[in-house]
Amino acid sequence: MTTLLSDLRYGLRTLATNPGFAVAAILSLALGVGANTAIFQLLDAVRMRTLPVSHPEQLAELRLTDTTWLRGSQQSWNPILTNPIWERIRDRPPEAFAGMFAWAEDDFNIAPSGEVRHAQGLWVSGEFFHVLGVQPRLGRLFAAADDHRGCGLPGAVVSYAFWQRELGGDLAAIGRKITLDYQPVEIIGVTSAGFSGLDVGQSFDVALPLCSQATLEDYSFLDSGTIWWLSIMGRLNPGWTLGRTTAELGSMSPGIFEATLPKEYPRENIKDYLRLKLAAYPAGTGISWLREQYQDPLWLLLATAGLVLLIACANLANLMLARASAREREMAVRLALGASRGRLIRQLMAESLLLAAIGAALGLVLSGALSRFMVAFLTTQGTTLSLDLHPDWRVIGFTGGVAILACLLFGLTPALRATRIAPGAAMKASGRGVTTTRQHFSLRRTLVATQVALSLVLLVGALLFSRSLHNLMTVKTGFQQDGILISYADMTRLKLPYERHAAFQQELLERLRAIPGVDAAAQVRFLPLGGNATENRIWKSGSDPRQSVNAYFNWVSDDYFKTLQTPFLAGRDFDTRDTATTPPVAIVNQAFARALGSGSNPVGSRFRREATPSDPAEMDFEIIGLVADTKYRNIRQDFVPIAFLSASQDARWNWSNQILIRSNVPIGDLTSRVREAIAGLNPEIGTEFEVFKTTIRDGLLRDRLMATVSGFFGLLAALLAVVGLYGVMSYMVVRRTNEIGIRMTLGAGRSEIVAMVMREAGALLSVGLGVGLLLSLAGAKAARALLFGLQPYDPLTLALAAALLAAVALAASFLPAKRAARLDPMAALRYE
Repeated sequence: MTTLLSDLRYGLRTLATNPGFAVAAILSLALGVGANTAIFQLLDAVRMRTLPVSHPEQLAELRLTDTTWLRGSQQSWNPILTNPIWERIRDRPPEAFAGMFAWAEDDFNIAPSGEVRHAQGLWVSGEFFHVLGVQPRLGRLFAAADDHRGCGLPGAVVSYAFWQRELGGDLAAIGRKITLDYQPVEIIGVTSAGFSGLDVGQSFDVALPLCSQATLEDYSFLDSGTIWWLSIMGRLNPGWTLGRTTAELGSMSPGIFEATLPKEYPRENIKDYLRLKLAAYPAGTGISWLREQYQDPLWLLLATAGLVLLIACANLANLMLARASAREREMAVRLALGASRGRLIRQLMAESLLLAAIGAALGLVLSGALSRFMVAFLTTQGTTLSLDLHPDWRVIGFTGGVAILACLLFGLTPALRATRIAPGAAMKASGRGVTTTRQHFSLRRTLVATQVALSLVLLVGALLFSRSLHNLMTVKTGFQQDGILISYADMTRLKLPYERHAAFQQELLERLRAIPGVDAAAQVRFLPLGGNATENRIWKSGSDPRQSVNAYFNWVSDDYFKTLQTPFLAGRDFDTRDTATTPPVAIVNQAFARALGSGSNPVGSRFRREATPSDPAEMDFEIIGLVADTKYRNIRQDFVPIAFLSASQDARWNWSNQILIRSNVPIGDLTSRVREAIAGLNPEIGTEFEVFKTTIRDGLLRDRLMATVSGFFGLLAALLAVVGLYGVMSYMVVRRTNEIGIRMTLGAGRSEIVAMVMREAGALLSVGLGVGLLLSLAGAKAARALLFGLQPYDPLTLALAAALLAAVALAASFLPAKRAARLDPMAALRYE
């Protein structure tokens, strides 16, 4: 330890005498280590950390093994189950589980009136908190007795964060009432500070018992066997593995699904329902939509950041080699005085360790800012992410491991080379040192060629992601995105009679259309590119149902196509002729007409839609209009067959509160006018607003993240490679000063000297670009699934990346070449 401390003190003094080198090395390492740690920190928070509950490794989730032929309404991205299935499992629990619970996510409006304010909500069974081992901070949490049919609103449990934010951390909060969807609910408990829910990335605010769903919302999910909305988890008994639990669930599945077969299930799908099977899956890390969307991109970005660190280490190795040349006489004196080679290597490595440690410490600080930036980048107008970004042992260990690896990468080879020289040879050598040999210089050239190759890989990746994002943002969607405001009108408090909904909503539409500056307005069930969808089988009326094809459906009001400026190609729009008592009609897109085989003008044709849980009989529709193809669920999806149905003919019209408003009025003024118009109709209507184009852009967050971060890494890598090439060429000019003087004395012109230096740079660049192109072709395959409208081996991208890197590198090399051409021949001949 005494020797190590002595070496570290000596290393500090050495670095202090070379502040420029020390600062450049530490900043390079801080950027490389910080970028790697920031991305690993996100991966750790999203993928690796277990839930902050008691013994999370004992948790298991029950899911269906296959959801391909599932019918009904799926309320979540996560594979989920119905309440009748949960009640059957709750009443006859598998032997594998010591306790089980069900839960579902929702959002509640906590504003008593006016503009909507969202709170993240949970529906939970009575055993939820007990099985998880969550303790109350105040009051009490739910028990099994709180969750029973007809329970009403027995109370709410709020999270610690919500208690602090909305209730000011009031110790007297228990017994107070909060408004949830315009109904007062008493607070009975506050959870402990560490628990934020089971969905990683989303922090819950308010939890209610499952049985309260029938009271708080207009439509009860409790008896429905076709509304898939509950996640079911449990804590395994000691000795039970996931495999053994899955085997038990497999034997129980036939009885569960036979007992819960919904009466309204489509007859042709009953056999598929009865074949459903349950299995157990690990649940210690919870569930996470964020994980599903960003796990693969984050691993790819981590590999990219690793390449940046390699390039930085190659740069530092070059700098250390240059410093080793300058310290050869020092090393020779030490060797002559009896120091062993191993002792000198340890001393030089202590200096490298200091650089790595300081760089890693700064990188750890920088990683916090970078990871928070990426979380803020992923936060949208409707979603706020909640992630624990405090460094844990994995993050600290990862940073330490990266620092040690970096130390070995840039410090070991220069240390070995610096101590290889014989003392006698070093003492006799000229001032330039004996290690300025071809072998020594070849290593430096190899490092620069490696930097160029890796930089090209990163530039290719950056250009691929940037061009992919451009393709997504400019793809033809079939509708206009600019100048449209989305208004959400919450009519829950009005308690309108069912038969009044359609007329009231039509009156609301007319009021909005009458606002000065509004060009058109329409209501819609599924927002274009909103991610939600309904898909059914259809076939031409009178033909064999076995020749059916899949088609998507949407319900819209009149003027929907005018609002989005989707062109009509034939037929008419919905109007007053289309009512609940007239035969059903539909407007279809071109892809639907092609799939149905109705030719270029399907107006007048008829098609049938299969029976659904909500419409248990097949329905026949007449096509009254044809519109251009439009995107439906997401922007990456090709044009698919879509049938637009008239909202005024749908008995469930009361679900739609999404209104699209086209106007040239500035968004702020338009929002105020719309709010006033809605309040003028009825002040009890809750309102919320989003910008349509912003909503669509939020759907491209993953692509924007990849383009932004990979672009930053690509530019940083190119800069490091150019700096490395400039350093090597400058070193080469110094090393060959005598040779250049002789050449100029013998008649070589300045242009010939420049050409000689540029040929050297061109050779390094050519080797690096050649290897980089091969690596790019191999590495780009990993990004195939994240690209849109591009192949990983896109020739234009490869050529553009190579040309950009070559142009910048040659420009950097021209400076040493020009300096060489300006040398005084006589001074060069005397140079030592």
